[in-house]
Amino acid sequence: MPMWVHPQFDPVALQLGPLSIHWYGLMYLLAFGMFFFLMRRRMALPFAPLPAWTAKDLDDLLFFGVLGVVLGGRLGQVLFYEPLRYLANPLEIFMVWKGGMSFHGGLLGVIVALALWARSRGRRFFDVMDMVAPCVPTGLMVGRIGNFINGELWGRVAPSDLPWAMVFPQVGDGLPRHPSQIYQSLTEGLLLFVLLWWFASKSRARGQVSGMFLIGYGGFRFCTEFFREPDHFDIGLHSLPLSQGQVLCLLMVAAGLAIVAWSRRQGKPE
Repeated sequence: MPMWVHPQFDPVALQLGPLSIHWYGLMYLLAFGMFFFLMRRRMALPFAPLPAWTAKDLDDLLFFGVLGVVLGGRLGQVLFYEPLRYLANPLEIFMVWKGGMSFHGGLLGVIVALALWARSRGRRFFDVMDMVAPCVPTGLMVGRIGNFINGELWGRVAPSDLPWAMVFPQVGDGLPRHPSQIYQSLTEGLLLFVLLWWFASKSRARGQVSGMFLIGYGGFRFCTEFFREPDHFDIGLHSLPLSQGQVLCLLMVAAGLAIVAWSRRQGKPE
């Protein structure tokens, strides 16, 4: 059976003189644009938290969120995944154009950034997080598409008779592999968005939407990690065996369950 071969896209989508626009950068722009559009829809809901959200609130929130994603994602990569490498070469921490962004670090960065924004606006933390959470998965979806275009974060070796198995020439072994970037785009991105958007379309107790996001993402990511080739710097629980990403996802699910349990005790806000 013939196998698919990754087409090895040019990572540069557009060249404007000395300026190179990369596909992954375009995916980030698309992610933030989709977030902005979806947040406008969320702000119009009749049960949106008071005081009412304004266009300036959304602009400022997006600015804080971008900083949280970039700074948190980079620091997460440094601290969670490759501390020894960056300890030996500290200047590489600032070389973001060489790649290296951690989702879990980005998530923590966004939480800190939005907590600061909520405090500065006199809003409740979970009111802000519940508004934001359903608008995040579409960004994760296009981010994984960017990974696929770059031919990075490929999957584990797959059976040769798997109809969608794909050879990634970047690996150099010629073996068929799972296109795990697509799995993650469809589950942690599209499917999570559909479920969370439906769940958040009705008034929920404060914190429930945030908790469900952590449970949903953590659960989907835990499953797709079985099909993704572990990074060379992965220090997960190999004796179980679990990848480092799966360990962090279990912590996410536990945190989500705790938030949902706390939320149910609080009841719906007035």
